[in-house]
Amino acid sequence: MQTKRVVITGVGAVSAFGRTWDDIRARFAAGENAVRYIAAWESYPELETKLGAPIADYAPPAHWTRKQLRSMGPLAQYCTDAAEQALEQAGLLNDPLIRDGRMGVAAGSSSGSTADVLDIGLMLAHQPNNFSANTYVRMMPHTTAANVAIFFGLTGRLIPTSSACTSGSQGIGYAYEAIKFGKIPMMLAGGADQLCPSEVFVFDTLYAASRRNGEAALTPRPYDAARDGLVLGEGGCMMVLEELEHARARGAEIIAEIVGYGANCDGSHITRPEEATMRRCIELALEDADLPPDAIGYVSGHGTATEHGDIAETRATAAVFGHVPISSQKSYLGHTLGACGALESWFAIEMMRDGQFFPTLNLDNPDPRCGDADYIAGSPRAINTEYVMNNNFAFGGVNTSLIFKRWTE
Repeated sequence: MQTKRVVITGVGAVSAFGRTWDDIRARFAAGENAVRYIAAWESYPELETKLGAPIADYAPPAHWTRKQLRSMGPLAQYCTDAAEQALEQAGLLNDPLIRDGRMGVAAGSSSGSTADVLDIGLMLAHQPNNFSANTYVRMMPHTTAANVAIFFGLTGRLIPTSSACTSGSQGIGYAYEAIKFGKIPMMLAGGADQLCPSEVFVFDTLYAASRRNGEAALTPRPYDAARDGLVLGEGGCMMVLEELEHARARGAEIIAEIVGYGANCDGSHITRPEEATMRRCIELALEDADLPPDAIGYVSGHGTATEHGDIAETRATAAVFGHVPISSQKSYLGHTLGACGALESWFAIEMMRDGQFFPTLNLDNPDPRCGDADYIAGSPRAINTEYVMNNNFAFGGVNTSLIFKRWTE
């Protein structure tokens, strides 16, 4: 079967470091993170960690109407905001062709907006609440994809990817496959999540959250022997994926090409990562791209700064590639959950275009139990490569691997 080539023609983002690559790159270069001590969480005495990486003073675009906003919680706002930016960059915002069935959306988040989940619970417990006709729409697992489709009038396929840390990367991967196999010429793809203490409680209960409450600048520490867990962040990122000839026909500027996607599941444990299936997922992406391992010049690691996750991921990576350059941008923005697969894919693409790859922050002493990879630490690394890989792994044993090619044609 003859397949289609898939390119990226627009990217939009909402993050704690800003919206544009220029803004985010400057903060990466400054060697600082977005982690803060959140005093409001002192009201939860059971919560050991008080650290998060919030977006400061977010407000949705001023031209959005109250009617448009009423179906969106914060994470749907992040996703729709990022999608609007991506469409504008791609030259497709307000273009009638996105509404005639030629564009769909694949996006997800860990869950819907948690404040609305709380309202359902309060209502059932006969407690005061803010339940309304829009509560479920804001809390439903596919609130990101549905809101994006409705906001822009998309009538192509809608693929919700609510799979925790792989929501964004699955969105990109499934959108890529839909275009590659000729089902649709354009897709919006990515994910979003909002910072909420309910999700922080999950990782805190699992002893997977950092408790360096007085040292926000020094955590998280992916791959470092002194790491003590992750820090949650928030954000959103969406990409316009397009069939190559469709993009060329309308004179679109091409950012990068997606050439490989691998996905599988561990099928063994709900939270414990498995090195063998992570490795196989990476191999599946290489097979899809028809590339040898040595073609990949950089790996954007999942790098959550959890003990078992870092060890399993890096061993799987080293088993496939050997001493490959790797770093984790979660050391700057925290773990953005449903957004991380899309945000970190975008970061990897932009670093490839710049030829400069930023290090893992706070990586002073790599854990000897981690794989024998080439950890980028201390300062940025100049690397000239045609291909980069982004890997993400999620609760439920969900594994994804994406390969992007520098656009030179």
